[in-house]
Amino acid sequence: MRWRSFVAVGDSFTEGMDDAYPDGTFRGWADLVATRLAAEAGPDFRYANLAIRGRLFPSVVAEQVPAAVAMKPDLISFAAGGNDVLRRTFDPDTLVARFDEVVRQLRSGGADVLLFRFADVMARLPGQRLVAPRVQLLNQAVGETADRHGAIMVDLYADDTFLNPMLWSTDRLHLSPAGHRRVAGQVLNALGVGCDEEWLLVPPHPAPSPWLAARAADLRWAGQHLAPWVKRRLTGRSSGDTVTAKRPQLGPIVD
Repeated sequence: MRWRSFVAVGDSFTEGMDDAYPDGTFRGWADLVATRLAAEAGPDFRYANLAIRGRLFPSVVAEQVPAAVAMKPDLISFAAGGNDVLRRTFDPDTLVARFDEVVRQLRSGGADVLLFRFADVMARLPGQRLVAPRVQLLNQAVGETADRHGAIMVDLYADDTFLNPMLWSTDRLHLSPAGHRRVAGQVLNALGVGCDEEWLLVPPHPAPSPWLAARAADLRWAGQHLAPWVKRRLTGRSSGDTVTAKRPQLGPIVD
């Protein structure tokens, strides 16, 4: 087992929303991966998760990347930019250039680095014409950067299973528990470590809804999820304003 320590960096995707433990805190794919790596490596394995929901790329880079590098882990996962593509101020040239710099920094200490091409979340969200090309640009940059710096890429965009709505939570933006398990399985496969086969099982697609029922569901979603998101944008707030990293320091996995 070549990895004795793992630090996860990013936003809500890596924090684990919406895959809840019984106490209401979030688990997610990174916790699942860490638990599996710890089972292989033994009691000396250490794990930290610095990810915080709502964080934009510059904040992830400024707040989490230096801390991750300072820990000198064997493995670092980096997933950021998903929140940025949803903003009207999105600057693709700047983000792509900084993405390359960040991965170079993460690799400078000898750590293996995990990168992600994001799944097609926009298939069920408004604004697809504007945001989908941005996601494609970001995914292209991820692939090219992984090649340049010898990073390990997990290509979620190539997995059409993520078009299944059962892999997404009710907010249509974050992964469901089944979605997080599938990501964890893909990460472990990319690392050459086996995973529980059930993590890769595909839930059956839901039965098609009648038109009126589907529109009613859209209205409920807009009221419960879209409207609060828009309000936060208008008031300059973030869902992560009062949130801190769930595992800010490297520590053992405790069952």
